[in-house]
Amino acid sequence: MKNLKIFFLILIPTFFYPQKIRVFILAGQSNMNGFGYNKDLPNDLKSFKEIYIFQGNSVPDGDLNGGTGKWDVLKPGNGTGFKTNGKSNQLSDRFGLELSFAKRIKELFPNDKIALIKYAREGTSIDSVARGGFGCWDADFHGTNGISQYDNFLKTLKNALAETDIDGDGKIDELLPSGILWMQGEGDASHDEEIASRYYGHLKVLMNQMRAALLTDDLPVVIGKISDSGKNEKGKVWPTGELVQYAQEKFVKDDKRAAVVRSTIRYNYGNDPWHYDSAGYIDLGKNFAEEVFRLIIK
Repeated sequence: MKNLKIFFLILIPTFFYPQKIRVFILAGQSNMNGFGYNKDLPNDLKSFKEIYIFQGNSVPDGDLNGGTGKWDVLKPGNGTGFKTNGKSNQLSDRFGLELSFAKRIKELFPNDKIALIKYAREGTSIDSVARGGFGCWDADFHGTNGISQYDNFLKTLKNALAETDIDGDGKIDELLPSGILWMQGEGDASHDEEIASRYYGHLKVLMNQMRAALLTDDLPVVIGKISDSGKNEKGKVWPTGELVQYAQEKFVKDDKRAAVVRSTIRYNYGNDPWHYDSAGYIDLGKNFAEEVFRLIIK
C-alpha cells in the first residue's frame, strides 16, 4: 500500500499540475504579417518541435469573423496569405518574423516551452482617421458592428487562451504572457502631420490596453521602428515617417519595460517599396527575441 501511494504521488505532477508555457504576442500591420518567401528560408527555420502558434483570422473593421484560429505547430506559412476558419489553417508561401524569433527565443530559454499568438493586418493604422479601407487599432472606434482591429485582437487572445491543451498531449497548459512584439506605424505615417503627431499618445494607450488585456501591467513591449525604402517617385514612401519614428523612440524612452528594434533602417526591400525582403524578416525576428529577452531578465 505504501508503494502504491508513492506511485500516485509521482503521477500527480504529471497529470494534474499544468505545464507552463511562455507565450509571446505578435501584432501590427503588414511587416508583422510578413512578406518573406518560404523558398528563401535556411534549413534551420523550416521546421520546429514543441513551438506552437495561434494566428487569428485577419479581417477588416466590422467583420464578425476576426480572431478565429487554431493552435498548430509552428512552420513556414504564417505570413501574408495565411487563412484560417478556426478548424483548419491554410498556410501561405510567405513568412514573417515569427520563425527566427521562435528559434532565437528558444535558444535564450532552452528549458522553457514557447508559444506565439499572432494577429496582424496589412495597412492598418492606430488612428481611426487614417484607417482607409484597411482598419484601425483604436479601441474607441465604433464603426460597423462596433468592431475595430483591437476587437479582432482581443478575440484572437480570447480564442487562443481558451484552449487548455495547445499541444494535444493530454496535459493542462498554463500560458504565461512574456512579451508583446509590435511592428506597425507605416499606416499612421502615410498621411498628414496632425495624424502622425498623435501617434505617441495612441501607441502608449494601445500598449497599455494590451498589457491590461493580458493582466500584466509591466509586460515587456518591443517596438519595431519603421523605415522608409525611398522607392517611389518622391524618394520618400511615408510622408510623415520621421514623426512616427520619433514617437516610437519617445515611447521606449518613457516606458522602462519597453525596447525598440532599430535594425530595420538597413534592410533591403522585396518586390515593392513597403515590405522587407526575406533576409530582413529573418534578422528582424532574431533582434526582437534579443530585445524581449533583455527586458525579461532585467
